[in-house]
Amino acid sequence: MVRYQIQFKSCESEDAAALCLIGQATFLESFAGILDGEAIMGHCQKAHSEAYYRNCLAFKDHRFWLVQLQPGLASVGYLMVAPPQLPLEDVSATDLEIKRIYLLSKFQGGGVGKRLLDEAIKYARTCSARRLLLGVYAHNTDAIGFYEHMGFTKIGTRQFNVGGKYYDDFIMGLSL
Repeated sequence: MVRYQIQFKSCESEDAAALCLIGQATFLESFAGILDGEAIMGHCQKAHSEAYYRNCLAFKDHRFWLVQLQPGLASVGYLMVAPPQLPLEDVSATDLEIKRIYLLSKFQGGGVGKRLLDEAIKYARTCSARRLLLGVYAHNTDAIGFYEHMGFTKIGTRQFNVGGKYYDDFIMGLSL
């Protein structure tokens, strides 16, 4: 088995193209064969466009990290944390949301996902957030189990739009 050194790169505006590519690749890999194919493609074209990431990177309250391999520094995943946009009655300005956390499957299971989540938790604590939130596809039992193992609990539900089709998500939270 090949071992890789992993580094996290805090993103700047020039990273929009890399975020677009890894965002589309990881979303497609995660949901191909599960969600409607046309919906996935529509979602990737809009929600994972370079323009989308460039716009998000312009906001000071949006933070991104790329997961890169050494020595070649190819990007294999990413993390996005921003103010929450979740349908919870008690959501507040002191909460943060993990909007996206993805890693190519070849690199899962070696602790990188835990390190990414730890990075989000560390960042949320430096922002004095009271809670870290996230949405996860309700039928993604592996991800739900991972988040529960990391201390998140189910606190709500939402409908998530993927290319014009709606899917059930759980909203999970971690008190900090």
